[in-house]
Amino acid sequence: MSNNFDPMFHQYANMNFADAKPVADVPALARLQALQGGKSRITMRVDTETLAVFKAKAEMTGGNYQTLMNEALRQVAQGQTLADVVRQTIRQELMHV
Repeated sequence: MSNNFDPMFHQYANMNFADAKPVADVPALARLQALQGGKSRITMRVDTETLAVFKAKAEMTGGNYQTLMNEALRQVAQGQTLADVVRQTIRQELMHV
């Protein structure tokens, strides 16, 4: 799907943002961003099955699927493997026994 299908695309398509300031240079926006916990809003496409898995896990745990996806991405970015996560979980559970 191209941007042309966005109902607001044509309204903003020809705007010039060359003089736009970064959020950090606008104190009110910087404060709002800081309040958001340092997260960035993005749009990304994921497989329907993958999304369904995260939504199901979130429903089972009473959490939020976006938080679960963020945690999974963080683990991959930090180089954690599934085996690492399993080991860590087992260690934590054994400490509670």
